[in-house]
Amino acid sequence: MSAPIRAPEFEQMLRPEIKRLQSERLRAIVRHVYANVPFYRKAFDERSVRPDQIRSIDDLPRLPFTAKADFKSTYPYGLLAVPLEQVVRVHASSGTTGKPIVSAYTRNDIATWAEILARALATAGMTSNDVYQNCQGYGLFTGGLGWHYGAELLGATVVPTATGNTRRQITMMQDLGTTVLGSTPSYALIIAETAREMGVDIRENKLRLALCGAEPWSEQMRKDIEERLGVTAFDNYGLTEVIGPGVSAECEYHCGLHVPEDHFIVEIVNPQTGETLPYGETGELVVTTLTKEALPVIRFRTRDITSLNPEPCRCGRTQVRMARVTGRSDDMLIVRGVNVFPSQIESVLLAIEGIEPQYQIIVDRQHAFSFTDIEVRCEVTDSIAGDPSKIASLEQQVRTLLDSVLGISTRVKLLALGTLPRSEGKAKRVFDRADLERAT
Repeated sequence: MSAPIRAPEFEQMLRPEIKRLQSERLRAIVRHVYANVPFYRKAFDERSVRPDQIRSIDDLPRLPFTAKADFKSTYPYGLLAVPLEQVVRVHASSGTTGKPIVSAYTRNDIATWAEILARALATAGMTSNDVYQNCQGYGLFTGGLGWHYGAELLGATVVPTATGNTRRQITMMQDLGTTVLGSTPSYALIIAETAREMGVDIRENKLRLALCGAEPWSEQMRKDIEERLGVTAFDNYGLTEVIGPGVSAECEYHCGLHVPEDHFIVEIVNPQTGETLPYGETGELVVTTLTKEALPVIRFRTRDITSLNPEPCRCGRTQVRMARVTGRSDDMLIVRGVNVFPSQIESVLLAIEGIEPQYQIIVDRQHAFSFTDIEVRCEVTDSIAGDPSKIASLEQQVRTLLDSVLGISTRVKLLALGTLPRSEGKAKRVFDRADLERAT
């Protein structure tokens, strides 16, 4: 039986009704940004586009794109569409590559966001009877407070543990009867690994669901999480620039992530040309916000690679579904002329018995986005680490499979369990060899 649908008046709209509602809200948001955001007024004028020329979502291609660089060039408040006194909260990205991305919210935005996330949690089958342990980072990161508000609105019991202190996390799960875990996929595996070290069989607890997001992960990693934690794992997607988590969420059929189209318009474009692609084709996801007041965005280029399916889902929802993100157009590695996504490597590694779900991809850089060599470092189970013959055999197996899937030769280094650093936040997978050597 499918989980109850929280907002059937929106989640079960027919496509003509969705288009009508989106077009109405698009007209309003275009007028809003043109009148109140100098950045957008200039971008519209440069394209000779006036708000009254945007009549429906069919006119979207006439509108300018927004990019991450635009957030940085207008930092911190240049994209605000309301006076600062109407802003009740700001969140921000980590800013590891310079100025952080700042997202702002009015009181209505916070309420809207909570509703979107309550809907996402309900889509995964969570109810007011659940105990939700939120292991997402609190503070400037959107994950912690975003999911917290959504779970409270749904009526669940929220345990705001945030990240870190993993042994205590496990004790809290046992003592408080946690039924739903919210975390990054990589941290879910750290919890499983730590429980094993503690001698705790976490699968004997009440935990039944894991809601994972904030970083790319493969179908094989999902299976690993489910087996190690004894849960059903769900994918979720969001971006700081758009609103945070809640842009799409998976239902129990795991056949795409449902987008709340009453709040967002999603498109797929050709990453190179920006040309809009039809449903079913793979390309870069572009998102337009329809209900965000403080900092609405028009056609934000996410750089995430996916596709869209408008067909109704077996769960009863009719809003468009996006496929699992396979990688980012700006994270793609070009190795000796071949396009390689880290997710491809992960899928191969986690399908091989004896390989643990901790790995690094070491690249030798030729130019800014071009590489001459790739080395994959991954951990193995204790039973293999102490046997040189097993190590040699498994290295050859991993190398052969990677070469077959990627279409290039790779170097493989197998390491003992616990060798590679763990991340309690978003896992970093790709490292430049020159940077590592400088660090040591």
